[in-house]
Order: sequence, then C-alpha cells, then structure tokens
Amino acid sequence: MPQLGFLHGRAWAALLGQLRRPPGAVCIGAVRSHSQVAEATLASQLKPHKEKPNFILKTPKGTRDFSPQQMVVREKILDMVVSCFKRHGAKRLDTPAFELKEMLTERYGEDSGLIYDLKDQGGELLSLRYDLTVPFARYLAMNKVKKMKRYHVGKVWRRESPTIVQGRYREFCQCDFDIAGHFDPMIPDAECVKIMCEILSGLQLGDFLIKVNDRRLLDGIFAVCGVPESKFHAICSSVDKLDKMSWKDVRHEMVAKRGLAPEVADRIGDYVQCHGGVSLVEDMLQDPELSRNKQALEGLGDLKLLFDYLTLFGIAEKISFDLSLARGLDYYTGVIYEAVLLQTPAQAGEEPLNVGSVAAGGRYDGLVGMFDPKGHTVPCVGLSIGVERIFSIVEQRMKTFGEKIRTTETQVFVATPQKNFLRERLKLIAELWDAGIKAELMYKNNPKLLTQLHYSEDMGIPLVVIIGEQELKEGFIKLRSVASREEVAIKRENLVAEIQKRLSES
Repeated sequence: MPQLGFLHGRAWAALLGQLRRPPGAVCIGAVRSHSQVAEATLASQLKPHKEKPNFILKTPKGTRDFSPQQMVVREKILDMVVSCFKRHGAKRLDTPAFELKEMLTERYGEDSGLIYDLKDQGGELLSLRYDLTVPFARYLAMNKVKKMKRYHVGKVWRRESPTIVQGRYREFCQCDFDIAGHFDPMIPDAECVKIMCEILSGLQLGDFLIKVNDRRLLDGIFAVCGVPESKFHAICSSVDKLDKMSWKDVRHEMVAKRGLAPEVADRIGDYVQCHGGVSLVEDMLQDPELSRNKQALEGLGDLKLLFDYLTLFGIAEKISFDLSLARGLDYYTGVIYEAVLLQTPAQAGEEPLNVGSVAAGGRYDGLVGMFDPKGHTVPCVGLSIGVERIFSIVEQRMKTFGEKIRTTETQVFVATPQKNFLRERLKLIAELWDAGIKAELMYKNNPKLLTQLHYSEDMGIPLVVIIGEQELKEGFIKLRSVASREEVAIKRENLVAEIQKRLSES
C-alpha cells in the first residue's frame, strides 16, 4: 500500500500496524485515538502557515543595494577607471573573496581587528579579504611571479563603524593598480601618481591635491626625535590621524595612550606639521639631524627624484610634500601618497560633502617576502581608487540637480497601432536582435499605440519602428524619431541598414 506524502513514514507504518492486529489485540478506543492522531497530523501539515517571521526587512549594517539608476553611474565610473589602467598596460587579476586567516593576520597593524573572520570551514580558518594588496602579494609568492603590472576590481570587507554620508561601508569595491618587479627608482612610483591624476581629472570631481611622503623619512624623524623603535608603528598610526584630528589631539594620544615623552612628541610635531613642494625636500636634506640618518636620507633622495619625474609628467602643481601623511598600514616601506578633493564653495542647492581621501597607495617592498618560504622579495608599488566615495559625490550631485539617467541601452522599440500583430512584431524584433540592434517590444497581444510611444519617450529610446496592416501589404515600415516625432517610410529590406546608419550618426 503506498504511503501518503503528507504523513511521515514511521507514523503511517505505526498506524497500519495497529489496524492490522488480530481481533481483540487492540480496543476500538485505541484505534480511534490513532485515527485522531493521524487526522491531527494531517490537519497540522495542511494548515497554512499564517504567522510572519518577526524581522526587519533591511540590508546588513554597512551594506546597501544599488538601483538600476545607480548602477548606470557606477558602471561609467568603473569603466573610466579600468580604461585608464588598461591604457597603462595592466593585466586583470582576480583572487578569492576570502583567504586563509593566517594569510591576513599581522599584515595590517592596528587595522587587523577590522578583519571579518569566518567560521571553521572543514578545518580551515578563513577571513574575508580586507583589501586587494595582500592577496596580490600572496599570489606573486605562491606562483613565483617576479614581474607583473596588474589591476584588480573587487569587493572587500571591513568590520568598522560605517559612515554612510562619507561613503564608508563595511562592504565596498576597490580598484587597484600595482607594479611588481625590480626597476630603477621612482619610475613606477611616478606612473602610479600620474594614473591617480588622470582618473581624478577624467571624473571631473573638482580640484584635488595629491599628498606624498615616505615611510623611511617618517621612521628617520621618529629616530632623531627619540622615539623607541618598538613604537615606530604605533606613533605612525597616530600621525596618520592628522587629517581627521588636530595636532593637539594627536599629541595627547601619543603621550597618554602611546606612552611617549611630551618633549619627544613636541619634536615630532615640529616636523609632521610641515608641507610644501620640492623646495621643502631640499630644506630637509640640509637638516643637520636628518642628514645623519640613513633612512631619512634615502626617503628624501627618492622624493626629490619623484618630484623630478612628476614635473616631466606635467603634474607637479598637483603634488604636495606633506609630512603628516603616514598611511597607517604596516606593509608600506617607502614612498606613500594620497589624493584628497579640495573643499570648494558649494554650488547653488548643493550640500558640502566631506569624503576624505579618494585615492591612495605607496611602495610595499617587503610584503611578498612575508609569504615566500625562502623570504625572496619582490618590490611592489601600487594605488587604490576609492570608488565608493567618488560614487557618493556623483550620487549627491545627481540628486541635487535632478539628473535623469537611462537605465537601459535600448535603441529601437517595435510598436504597432493594430490588434493581432504580435507575430509580425516578434518576427521584426528578431531581425533587429540578429543584426545586433538593442530592441524591445511590449509584452501584450494588443497594446495601445499611445502607450507604446509614451514608454519609448519615458525610457529615452531614440527610435520606434511601427508595423501595421498597410505597412505589411506595401512592404514598408514606419521609422519614427522619438525626439522630433518625425516619421518616414522605409522599405522592409532596408530597415536594418537605415537604423544602423542613424545610430552611428547619433
């Protein structure tokens, strides 16, 4: 006897066992009770579940959805960034969204606490990637690659307090460009700074400034000021906050939290509050204390060479030598840089938006060696574009000025003024699709012509082809320009060529 799908196998077998016992083996009441249980089980399984789960419908904290309108703008920004990377000869690379936890720990200094750890996955402790730089270094070491120019676009995750208004999220996209390999000093570094200039100029976000410094120079300053070497990274992290905090607050952190002597902090302040151009580099080369420090001299020498190359690139006026720039990540070893948008008076109806840096990077010569079993190093330099912050700026401008954005790329809409013409519309649109033309039609047997024309106007579709009984008999198709509302009759066999001609001219 087949079992019923809505009763569990064991329950049904037990019930059958009771019913099949010899007479006298079970009382009628027992049979009834089993029948009642079976009926109750059936009723409970057939009863619709009316109660809704108690939860708030939202995205996780620090994440968001992107609407079709937002994705259009986002894709344009990413296309511009990637086209610049390709123009400079980079090859695309991708890595997993998560890495072995041991690959990421102790690579980011104090920021290591922001890494998202995952549960044990079959004996492997995993973490979501924090950036695209460490996975790139792991890739180079694992595959024994000694030279590579690559770009990478992908999501990263950071367990920090999100500040949505400043474009800071827990899940966000990064666009990285890196050059790995042994080359003459500062040539790859200068190209990275040039790429940042090209991208920010192309996006037309307003005036910007690129701050440059050198981690060797900072370490040299810490040494001559009397900072114990064991505290270099901690003090560097404090200095890195000068773009968000006053020197008074940073000094207090150095003394109260880092345990630095007040007079040492004051000496550091005399240096890290300086900024200027190549002339400041020259002045620091004459500093009697710094000139005796090997690391400081190496950093200043490379900065002088960097300014020379940036002058040849024609972008020196966009560069500021800023000793407050520290880039808190531990893996930086040489030149570092960061691009910031300059505050300009808000345009009419536009609210000021403080997004901080929009691009940053630097040299990290020791990171690959941390992954190589034999400690073989591959010098690297790179940059990262903060597309989320850039997108926040563009998005706010769209809202302020009410810009309308097309969410599709449809070029032609296939319409009809008559009933029972679905088959002809389907044949016609198939011809357009086969010719590579982006086309749409309404999913109705008998749509109204006015509705079809209004849809084309609302969606910004440039052309409408109209087929009816008269056109079908005479072998012509009406081609309508949505913008001018002008209509012309085109021979059916010439329609595709005429559409392609118009599209190429627009």
